[in-house]
Amino acid sequence: MKENIILSKTFNFSLLIIKYCELLHEQKRFVISNQLLKSGTSIGANDKRSTKFRKQK
Repeated sequence: MKENIILSKTFNFSLLIIKYCELLHEQKRFVISNQLLKSGTSIGANDKRSTKFRKQK
């Protein structure tokens, strides 16, 4: 099976976002941290959903 490059890149991006949000949380930047966490990690869910949709066709 071929490696899904987009999936691995979005996963690594999400890990970086999570680490950065932890730093923001320590600096008491709760609102921006929460919003960035939601939007920065949703890209992986969107990719997973689109991959599933393409396989169904």
